[in-house]
Amino acid sequence: MQQRSIFLARLIGPVLITVGIALIFNSETYRYMAEQFLVSYALIYVAGIIALFAGLAIVNTHNVWAWKWPVIITILGWMSVIGGVIRILVPQEGQFVGTAVVGANLWPGIPGLIMLFFGLWLFYEGYLAHTLRMRRAAAAKRTPAKRKR
Repeated sequence: MQQRSIFLARLIGPVLITVGIALIFNSETYRYMAEQFLVSYALIYVAGIIALFAGLAIVNTHNVWAWKWPVIITILGWMSVIGGVIRILVPQEGQFVGTAVVGANLWPGIPGLIMLFFGLWLFYEGYLAHTLRMRRAAAAKRTPAKRKR
């Protein structure tokens, strides 16, 4: 399971970092795009299909509920499943909630910061922490253990 967690962290982390930075530094454009998106039930529906597929792919391959960093991936998967189902079954509710979120003064800055935070965390766990652990393990194998006298 560890390898799958690392793979998904390497996949999801950079995406969240990129989207987070884009939301923070190009907020007016993203606010405008979100407003355009929310007037189309067809786009909401298609986004629901994509979210449901992505969420089910994550949940079916990585349904880990241990209180460690991989649980973030599982939670993101379940959020995607739930969001996809809502968008497909009741797109008007997705539109209602989306319009309220986009209309809030904190959007897109706060969601951008949250995505950036989790993206950096997953990036660290997927690329850096794994590499550091591998180097430590290799160094431990090369260094002979000290004997007790």
